[in-house]
Amino acid sequence: MQSSTKDFLLAIICVILAMITIQSGASIAKQLFPIVGPEGTTALRLGFSALILCLIFKPWKHLPTQGNRTSIIVYGLSLGGMNILFYYAIERIPLGIGVALEFTGPLAVALFSSRRKRDLFWVACAIAGILLLLPDMSSQDSLDPIGVILALAAGACWAAYILFGKKTGSQSSGGATVALGMTIAALVLVPYGGISQSSAFTWGIIPLGIGIAILSSALPYTLEMVALRNMPAQGFSIMLSLEPAFAALAGFIILGELLTLWQWLAILLVIIASVGSSFSSVKKQKNILDLTS
Repeated sequence: MQSSTKDFLLAIICVILAMITIQSGASIAKQLFPIVGPEGTTALRLGFSALILCLIFKPWKHLPTQGNRTSIIVYGLSLGGMNILFYYAIERIPLGIGVALEFTGPLAVALFSSRRKRDLFWVACAIAGILLLLPDMSSQDSLDPIGVILALAAGACWAAYILFGKKTGSQSSGGATVALGMTIAALVLVPYGGISQSSAFTWGIIPLGIGIAILSSALPYTLEMVALRNMPAQGFSIMLSLEPAFAALAGFIILGELLTLWQWLAILLVIIASVGSSFSSVKKQKNILDLTS
């Protein structure tokens, strides 16, 4: 019992550290935008992340079958689209708000797969949160509308990443799948970032690029794998729902981004919707197991 408790506490610590590293990586990445832009920063992150993950998981040993190649390509393109659209978004809007809007992607996947009427409440919470974040064009302090659209588009890519990740993940190990997807994303966006920002790249940026890749991809993915081995998937998804709050805090501490009370309320509503949908998913899985047992 004591060992089980220690494992669970370790899992909680790993999830918290994963969220901290991801949002710290995003905050550092945002500081690179004035130098190499979102395109160059995306190229650095994806390029070094693909290299690190390939060295660790050796995806060439787990290449997809011919019938599964389309899914892995769409998975990789979704991963790349999610990254660059998110970076384009947080160039224009605060980090915490960008993450909250992007979270609508996985939230939509969870809620659209449900047929329970009570889940309409979580839909209402999510919609209310998004409405609070929509730009008020009459205000001087309103959010950039293009930034909001880009963050929502990043969320759509996240949804596709989840759906096609499930298809590809069933055919190979999780680590190899992510490494393959990251490589596909890198093959598309590293040349784009490198060409568009070629004059801005210097050797001094390389260590920052490696740091962003480790903080945003390699380290949190490893921590999440440890957490999933020591806690139920539903507990993991519920904890992960707190990520917009961690992003807002990282934006405040590292970037000095201040949010209004209404914006904090909007982030809270998105978190409530995400936690609620996670609980609904747990109940749905339990009911299915009860029926089949």
